[in-house]
Amino acid sequence: MTSSITIATRESRLALWQAEHVQARLAGELGIQAALLGMTTRGDQILDRTLSKIGGKGLFVKELEAALAEGRAQLAVHSLKDVPMELPDGFALAAVLEREDPRDAFVSNDYASLAELPEGAVVGSSSLRRVTQLLSLRPDLRVEPLRGNLDTRLRKLDEGGYHAIVLAAAGLKRLGLAARVRALFQVDQMLPCAGQGALGIEIRADDAALAEALAKLVHAPTLMACEAERAVSRALGGSCSLPLAAHAHWQRGTLCLDAALGHAELHASPLLRASVAADVADVDTARSLGQQAAARLRELGAGSYLPG
Repeated sequence: MTSSITIATRESRLALWQAEHVQARLAGELGIQAALLGMTTRGDQILDRTLSKIGGKGLFVKELEAALAEGRAQLAVHSLKDVPMELPDGFALAAVLEREDPRDAFVSNDYASLAELPEGAVVGSSSLRRVTQLLSLRPDLRVEPLRGNLDTRLRKLDEGGYHAIVLAAAGLKRLGLAARVRALFQVDQMLPCAGQGALGIEIRADDAALAEALAKLVHAPTLMACEAERAVSRALGGSCSLPLAAHAHWQRGTLCLDAALGHAELHASPLLRASVAADVADVDTARSLGQQAAARLRELGAGSYLPG
């Protein structure tokens, strides 16, 4: 491995912040100098349809993976929630960094909380997970699609298209926009998606030297929590077309995992919820915990909620 590498990244302001954060850590902790290769993905280009209708969150990573495969970059930085549960052959997730706030944020110019919204208020979100949980809390709301990067979504709110929007708190905090948050949803109100708030570093699977170096950046508690969350989604065939939430948190040495599943089409259907916990010391045990949560959801009737 050379002492100078290239990082593939999307070109949104948040994606560049994430890449620059990894760039600084590579230099400061590993002595590796890195240049950035900015790229526009299909997920960034197609904004008139929801992700579930155009191929899912994987559209945010495919162009970056092509850059890795072609040798134009050696690693890619992703929001872990955008990384498909199964990576294509030839790629590996080399590191998961310490998680920022995983919660969802309520953002509005006129209302301080979800409870303050008037009946029939328009709330912006294109996440099926958020849609089903919002309607579980407030069935009277009109939840309308909202695509684009973080700045674009805030602009659409400011232009008056929505009474409120829901965004990941982590992105707002990373860009110094925490003041836009009117309220944070506690996880028992709105459960985050797998990996929310964490950054993942993807490399070619055959780059053993880089994998060894990046292992020093892994935050083990975040990695195990996210592996448990991602295992729930993997076991249920999770994708953008499935309103599935999974969030794990630590209580001393015990990993507590909550999962929730809504119906993608029948939004009035009750949310299915499962909670499991175990003493977890490695990735395999974390994944097993995720599989237990998925099995519990199936016992509750998840089969009728899943695509045929």
